[in-house]
Amino acid sequence: MEYIGRVPAPPLDRFIDDIYCLSGAPGHRQVSVPPMPSAHFYLNLGEPAVLWDSDPSVPPSVLAGEWFMGLWTRRFLLEYPTRVHLVGVHFKPWGMSPFAGVPASELRNRWVPVDAVWHRSAERIRNQVGGAASAAETLRALESELRSRLVEAPGRGLDLVQRTGGWLEASHGAIPIGALSDAAGVSNNHLAAQFKAHAGVTPKRMARIYRFARLIESVDPRRPVDWSQLALTAGYFDQAHFSREFKDFTGRTPTGYLDAQRRFAAEPGFSPAGGPMPAE
Repeated sequence: MEYIGRVPAPPLDRFIDDIYCLSGAPGHRQVSVPPMPSAHFYLNLGEPAVLWDSDPSVPPSVLAGEWFMGLWTRRFLLEYPTRVHLVGVHFKPWGMSPFAGVPASELRNRWVPVDAVWHRSAERIRNQVGGAASAAETLRALESELRSRLVEAPGRGLDLVQRTGGWLEASHGAIPIGALSDAAGVSNNHLAAQFKAHAGVTPKRMARIYRFARLIESVDPRRPVDWSQLALTAGYFDQAHFSREFKDFTGRTPTGYLDAQRRFAAEPGFSPAGGPMPAE
């Protein structure tokens, strides 16, 4: 598959990491996706994808059309169609808040149709974005739509979450939550309530996701991996806790994950850098 993406112009870059087009035949139809510090918007211009939650009590979902996905705190399995034609947005963890108009906690670990958030808008967005002749035009159309949806007066507490969330992002989740609250001049409970409203999770949970993302993106399957040192660098001071969280987030042990990375790294179309892995 081909990934074409770019960072949008200000002020959207305060809330969005990138907008992108994904197209072509996937190297692997099924990928396992761990929790990552990102919320999503998808516009599927091709055949439906299927999403399985790692929670077995949640039925699979057929993802056609347009949908939002909040911050995810557990892994899920995504099955692509034989050919992919997808336009998407990687929001910062708090970045969907000034666009969606609903509490982020309602979108945590959930995927909802765009019309459930932007009422009666899906067809218009599809016509604008899907009618573009090139990837560059597609991204321009999507960026224009997002700019028109950006709320000028942000919700109460969003500035606080953006500022402190940026500290967590820059430190890869290494700042203690008490120190984060003290630096912001608010109580732990107030900070947690604002994070839940605008990111869907507590700052402690977000710090865990940033910490894990740093670790997983540091794994280079082409070289020997010292898991103890890598975990310590990422901020895991308890090896047993690190092993449990790694298995919970990826479905594999660290050794099993590295073995899979090394098997898949030689295959065309597989990028070994961080996060999603082909499902076996």
